[in-house]
Amino acid sequence: MKKRVLALMLAMSMVFSVAACGNKAEENKDNTSKQEEQKEKPYEGTTLEVMLAYGGAEKSFDKFTEETGIKVEYVEISTGKALAQLQAEEGKTTADIWFGGGVDSYISAAELGYLHAYKSPERSAIDPKYADKDGFWTGLALVPAGFVVNNDVLEEKGLEAPKTWKDLADPKYKNEIIMASPAISGTQYAILNGTIQAWGEDEGWDIWSKINDNVDFYAQGGGEPGPKVCAGEYGVAILAITGGAYELEKEYNVSVVIPEDMIPWTPAPIGIFENSENKEAAKVFVDYYLSKAGQENLREADARVMTRGDVDVPEVISAVDTKILIDQDVLLFGSQREDLLTKWADLVGEKDAQ
Repeated sequence: MKKRVLALMLAMSMVFSVAACGNKAEENKDNTSKQEEQKEKPYEGTTLEVMLAYGGAEKSFDKFTEETGIKVEYVEISTGKALAQLQAEEGKTTADIWFGGGVDSYISAAELGYLHAYKSPERSAIDPKYADKDGFWTGLALVPAGFVVNNDVLEEKGLEAPKTWKDLADPKYKNEIIMASPAISGTQYAILNGTIQAWGEDEGWDIWSKINDNVDFYAQGGGEPGPKVCAGEYGVAILAITGGAYELEKEYNVSVVIPEDMIPWTPAPIGIFENSENKEAAKVFVDYYLSKAGQENLREADARVMTRGDVDVPEVISAVDTKILIDQDVLLFGSQREDLLTKWADLVGEKDAQ
């Protein structure tokens, strides 16, 4: 009897030992899993503030947060306004990331010391002409420019859709054109600078003087001309051609027109603010959006030609002929900005009052 009791106690002891070992092993496994997750998401819980000038990009942020644990808060603001705000604050912004818009403002901000130099390892897959050599900004996508026309308005007024940039200078389009102010919209500034590079100073300003005569209203942001043309307020909008422009065709009787003569463009950049208190998490953000997976996520949010050569061009914007992109010097966007905008102000006067 004593032997049986002893055996039973021994067996129970072994069961408890095995259970304890099992629980310990499970606890160790959980701890290891948590440690691995912390290594994969070292900045989980960090919140990045983003100045956003890239239509549709916000639809990509949830996936970024899911993969990194980094939260994103953003405010939509044109790059011209953002630069003016930065200058007023002497670069002391609370924002961490500048996302999209016109490269001219990034160039000016870098010269003023407002941007942090960072060369992402993902830059090797991007053509150097789409990135700042010192790492202050790197292009996410190429933003070509063209027109959206309201077919009903043009038909009512007996007008054909413009096919080239010079067509816009024809007096028959008097008060039928809307575009954003190049002093505020980075894309519109790229249009102005790129076309003047292509035409030369004399011819360029002569053509823009005639286009100005046909513009009834200068919008205070690049997102305004499209909706106003869709509403029938104007016949022609000058704007960035992205997937968002083609989406308008599904809801309204409007058409996207790719200019036949030449296409002005700008790289939509990304950069880190020097005043950011979350630079390491900001670098994770930049790395993600310059990676193949990040660029594909961004392309799905808004169809564009991405800067990585290994990311396919979306079918919806395959009509953009990259062969007629203006052969422009992007660096001139920054160095010529003040001079060009001064001449612009003299040309348009009160019509473009800010």
